[in-house]
Amino acid sequence: MNHRAFFREVAGRLRCDERRAEAITFVVFQELRARITPKESGNVAAQLPSELKRLWLENERADRGVDRMHLPEFIGRVRQHAALPDDDEAQRGTRAVFAVLQHLLGSPTGIEGEAWDVFSQLPKDLKRLWLDASRG
Repeated sequence: MNHRAFFREVAGRLRCDERRAEAITFVVFQELRARITPKESGNVAAQLPSELKRLWLENERADRGVDRMHLPEFIGRVRQHAALPDDDEAQRGTRAVFAVLQHLLGSPTGIEGEAWDVFSQLPKDLKRLWLDASRG
């Protein structure tokens, strides 16, 4: 899956244009990446096509800590940085990006391979959203 197909899939799930899907993808990538270790971030990046890898790794530092945020803060950041109207829309956007990312990582349920490694680093509330994304 190339970056255009990724954005088309997110856009279809959100019923928005590809430019908006790309913006939401960028924000969700940044927040998800901040929530996992730099080593795991690198493992995810290694499986992404170049344009998505660029989005994923923007502002990444090997010496950063893990931002131990939970679901409310994660969704709040997505809402704020993607300029979404409310938390429901931020959660919808996050779920769409999670689902397409899991598909790209070859994980139909969100808990196989590299997706499992991401899942294992999330707190319970974000794990639920990650798993919900794989179902819809």
